[in-house]
Amino acid sequence: MKFVAFERTVETFYKRVFTKPKNEYSKATQLSITFMSGYIAGVLCALVSQPADTMVSKLNSIKTGGSTGENVKKIYSEIGFKGLWRGMGARILMVGTLTGLQWWIYDSFKTLVGLQTTGGVAPPPAK
Repeated sequence: MKFVAFERTVETFYKRVFTKPKNEYSKATQLSITFMSGYIAGVLCALVSQPADTMVSKLNSIKTGGSTGENVKKIYSEIGFKGLWRGMGARILMVGTLTGLQWWIYDSFKTLVGLQTTGGVAPPPAK
């Protein structure tokens, strides 16, 4: 999810927002696009994984026996659908920021070793 969301977000930024050829933007701008795309990808990942992560956390805190299915039903009856989303704001802030920084570090390293940042249309080959 994280990779697909990141790649599609970078692609969308370069198609619809930053419409000049990628190589016409400074490395700082390209890395800012990388961070923003990573942040958005992190938010999407947080939204997708929040209910399951909440349930797993609750399952890990149960001290009694019973099957996993029984325990899931018990937890859900206690917290309900709304409870699966508790803490979403903090999770978005954490996962979005961490994911944005991960992609920014990755693309920063790529530029340090002479590679292009992620996304955009590649410049035509030199003649």
